[in-house]
Amino acid sequence: MHKFSNVLMTGAIGVALTCGLAPRADSKNKAPKTTGQTMTVTGCLAKEPKEKNEFLITGEDGKTWGLKSTNVKLGEHLNHKITVTGKVTKGEHGSEAGDMNVSNLKMVSETCK
Repeated sequence: MHKFSNVLMTGAIGVALTCGLAPRADSKNKAPKTTGQTMTVTGCLAKEPKEKNEFLITGEDGKTWGLKSTNVKLGEHLNHKITVTGKVTKGEHGSEAGDMNVSNLKMVSETCK
């Protein structure tokens, strides 16, 4: 009987350790949801070659965002360093951190240096 309880105890400890140490697929491992949030990004404005009326900005954090706007004339600021603020319309996809609908633009520099 003593040997059986040792085996049972060893098994129970093994299960407890396995459950406690197993990686969990919880919210800590997921990217934060940004769709619908207002974001501000500073970087160099470039033209998106694949989509008409879309621009790209790579922020100081290295993330690239697709930009569109019906209110702000983004094309006037190609190859300028700017700060844009807008609502995220689409989360991470492809090589982009997401897409933004720009509502405000502030010129930082006429060059991207």
